[in-house]
Amino acid sequence: MNLSNVKLVVSDMDGTLLNSQGKVSNLFFDLFEQLKKQDIIFCAASGRQYNSIVHKLAPIKDEIFVIAENGGIAKKRDKVLVLNSLSTDKVKTLIPVLRTIEGANIVLCGKDCAFIESKNTEFITLFQEYYSSYKVVDDLMAIADSEEFLKIATYHFTSSEDYIYPKVKSFEDEMLVKISGKNWLDVSDKKANKGTALREVQRLLNITKEQTLVFGDYHNDIEMLKEAAFSFAMKNAHKDILKIANYSTESNDNFGVEKILSLLIKSKSK
Repeated sequence: MNLSNVKLVVSDMDGTLLNSQGKVSNLFFDLFEQLKKQDIIFCAASGRQYNSIVHKLAPIKDEIFVIAENGGIAKKRDKVLVLNSLSTDKVKTLIPVLRTIEGANIVLCGKDCAFIESKNTEFITLFQEYYSSYKVVDDLMAIADSEEFLKIATYHFTSSEDYIYPKVKSFEDEMLVKISGKNWLDVSDKKANKGTALREVQRLLNITKEQTLVFGDYHNDIEMLKEAAFSFAMKNAHKDILKIANYSTESNDNFGVEKILSLLIKSKSK
């Protein structure tokens, strides 16, 4: 594995760069400074809201590219590079279906703010980890026309794969349905995935697949893993991702990203 030609590093957040406590390690920030010295660009790519991602990466937020909402939006500082919204008709079709799922908590994701109608205090406490800008409303259908929405995220305390996916898989022909974590499922426009957004970042930077290194752990990372010659699955990744990625690394709690970044930096120093 020769990493010496890598110019772009892209990492998922939850289950990948973030440990089980939702923290970014101090070691990562130290390695980021070394990556900068080697002219290697870093991009965070997550299903999280943009504001949540930059909050986690506050010390470096102005120096990185950010793909948020699973590719619904990509930004560099305040400049929007990619924007893929879900049509109002599709939003209005999905909400009533999702409401029929017992235990489902629906999040309508706008560019700058997320909206929920759930009054479940346990969910709201958990939800704030991923969405730092949000409003609680009485009826999501009543605001479906109010602005462009990037996706609908739905949370189930037991399993998104078992309880949410069966109810929405029939929409896969017209929308992108992604199990984005053990408890989360996202529905977005067909074009809105991390791979499409990454291709645009690569185009803007004139960086090839062979010069790209990507880390991921779940189904919403599949498309972007395919856009990198150096695709790494975390040890804690879903079994499907371990099959798809070209390489693997240690878990998110055992500095899996940081260990590969250290190898990358060493390869540039030779």
